[in-house]
Amino acid sequence: MATVADGGFRAASDDAALLGDLEVVGRVADSSNLSVLVRLLAEDGGHAIYKPVRGEAPLWDFPEGTLAGREVAAHLVSEAGGWHVVPPTVLRDGPLGPGSVQRWIGDPFSPLADDLVVDLVPEGKVPSGWVATFSGETPSGRAVTVVHSTREDVRSLTVLDAVINNSDRKGSHCLRDSTGRLWAIDHGVSFHSHPKLRTVLWGWAGEPLVDGDLARLERLLDALEDGTRGLTDALEALLPHADVDALRGRVEGLLRRRRHPRPSPGWPAVPWPPL
Repeated sequence: MATVADGGFRAASDDAALLGDLEVVGRVADSSNLSVLVRLLAEDGGHAIYKPVRGEAPLWDFPEGTLAGREVAAHLVSEAGGWHVVPPTVLRDGPLGPGSVQRWIGDPFSPLADDLVVDLVPEGKVPSGWVATFSGETPSGRAVTVVHSTREDVRSLTVLDAVINNSDRKGSHCLRDSTGRLWAIDHGVSFHSHPKLRTVLWGWAGEPLVDGDLARLERLLDALEDGTRGLTDALEALLPHADVDALRGRVEGLLRRRRHPRPSPGWPAVPWPPL
């Protein structure tokens, strides 16, 4: 399997170290599919998460394509539209065969900055700068409300999730690095051709899209329609054809309605576990 660069479209944030030699550090034990922490042996070093295709568990609702391909596609779409929130990700051969390799945000052996995007608060006690998604109980029976930040970068992330039809936007998939920059990870169950949006970030459901996100959607649609830029060809190499067609349809629909989507009536609105 070749790298995504051979598809003719290169994202502006391509990370050359991801294409160099890898050293396996260990397995991420709590991952539902095989995920391996690797050290990047290129000069600038760092770490990455390597998800080999051979370690993907079959999913009844995503029977076609690969999770690794969807991970890479999310990065390409994020870059093409100008969101820049999915860490650099490539499709390449590795120690366990072909898979996605994504730059690890921060130091894997140190905690990230304590700047949460999603949190739990006592039921109904929503702090300023946060919005409630839903309420429930902890295993111990404590009544809580799930809340998320209302910062503009989080709002923009919800538009990207609507574009890629993200079926698993958990709270732990939203990270801030030591500078406070927002990053979004784990997009293996995205891009399905049928509506499957599940997220804990419903705070803007039904509200008008802001100008910045409308501009990102226009930029992405231009990239999808401009055959000379290679984005559609690259996505066709990563995703089933129907999923690429549906992606373009979602972008057009968002631009037509100019509003954040609401939960679909026939599909669970929140992933489980949500955090």
